[in-house]
Amino acid sequence: MKRIQARVKTPFGEVVIEADTPKEILDMLESVPENFVEKLSDFVSSRLVPSGAQLKGIVELTTEGPVIVTREKLTHYEDVGLVLYASDDRKNTASQVQKLLESSGVKSMVPARLNEMTKRGQVFKPDPSKPEFKLTIQGEKWVEEEILTKLRGKMG
Repeated sequence: MKRIQARVKTPFGEVVIEADTPKEILDMLESVPENFVEKLSDFVSSRLVPSGAQLKGIVELTTEGPVIVTREKLTHYEDVGLVLYASDDRKNTASQVQKLLESSGVKSMVPARLNEMTKRGQVFKPDPSKPEFKLTIQGEKWVEEEILTKLRGKMG
């Protein structure tokens, strides 16, 4: 008997569900947890993207953390966004971002940029008692759809 496939497009790729009957596919889809795609997307991006080819020639991972290597002119917001995007779990402290930008040859008032980016909804503090800032989903989309797209267009 032939198997049936359902292909679900997601922001990070495609999820393929396979079964023998249409009813089995519907049953499988009904058993999928509510925020499955978001959780899977977070998992995929935290495990694969930072080390993947997506940042090649733009950001280099060093022992200190991600350093911007592209020669393209970026705004300080874009610099901060890229460093956070390439950081573990998409988060870092203002002082660490500042150090990484200095290693990248960028002089920026990081705390002021993070403050503005918080107002824009691009970053937030997951734990107000800690000095870490994390990209919001909107912030990640901004980095992927605007900054990386712009940089790849100029590189490729």
